[in-house]
Amino acid sequence: MKILTLNCNGIRSALSKGLLDIIRNENPDMIAFQETKAPETEIRKSFWKDLGYEAFVCLAEKPGYSGVCTFTKIKPLKTTIGYGSGIFLSEGRSILLEFSNFYFWNLYFPSGTTGEIRQKVKYEFLDEVTRLTAALQKKKKPLVLVGDVNIAHTERDIHNPKANVKNSGFLPEERKWMSDYFQGGLVDLYRYLHPDKIDSYSWWTYRAGARAKNKGWRIDYILGSEALKNAAETAKIISEPVVSDHAAVVVELQIS
Repeated sequence: MKILTLNCNGIRSALSKGLLDIIRNENPDMIAFQETKAPETEIRKSFWKDLGYEAFVCLAEKPGYSGVCTFTKIKPLKTTIGYGSGIFLSEGRSILLEFSNFYFWNLYFPSGTTGEIRQKVKYEFLDEVTRLTAALQKKKKPLVLVGDVNIAHTERDIHNPKANVKNSGFLPEERKWMSDYFQGGLVDLYRYLHPDKIDSYSWWTYRAGARAKNKGWRIDYILGSEALKNAAETAKIISEPVVSDHAAVVVELQIS
C-alpha cells in the first residue's frame, strides 16, 4: 500500500502547478491533503473518480481556510469527518477512515506562529491527539496517522535548530510532546527508514530563497503503529515539481 501526504496550500493552486503529475507518477492507494482551502465542489473533481479514488472531505466553517481531504482506492468500512472535538471539525482538520485491518487518520495540526492564543490552541490540540490516539490503540487495529504536524521533532529535522529554538514548531514543549507521543507506540516511518538522513525537509518559507538554499523544516509525517514498523519498505520526500511551500511525503507499506 502506497501512501502520499501533502499540505497543498490550496488544492486549486497545487493542481495548476503539476500536482496531478505527482499523483499519476506515484499512483498512491491513499492520498491525504491538508490546507485544501477550497469548497467541496472544487475538491471533488471528476478526474479523481476517473483515477479510481473515492473522496472524503472535511471543510472549515470559514470559507477558504484550512480543510483536509482524503482520496482512497480502498473502500473504508467507516468514516468519521472531523474526528475529535472543537476545531478538529470546525477548522476542517481531521478525517478518520476505518478499514478491515487498520485506521487511517488524516490530520492537520494548527500552527502557533501567530501568537500566544494560537499556541495555546495548538497545545490543546496536541493533548486531544494524545487522548484520541490512546482510544484508537485500544481497538487493536494498527493506526496510520498522516499529515502536517507543524513540528520539527529533532535537530536533524530543521536547517538551523539553534536559531529556531524559540519559534513555534520547534519549541522544547512541542518537541517533547512528539517524543512522548512516539513513546506511546507511534513510529515516524520516514525517520525509521532513514535514521541518519539530514537536509531532508518537507516545508520551506517563501522568504529569502529558503527552498533554493534548502533551508527547510521536516514537519509533514506518515506515522504508523509499532505493528506496522517492519512493514515499511520505502519512504521519500518529493520536492519537485514545486506545487506548494510543502513537499509530498510518500511511504510504501507491505500490508494488504
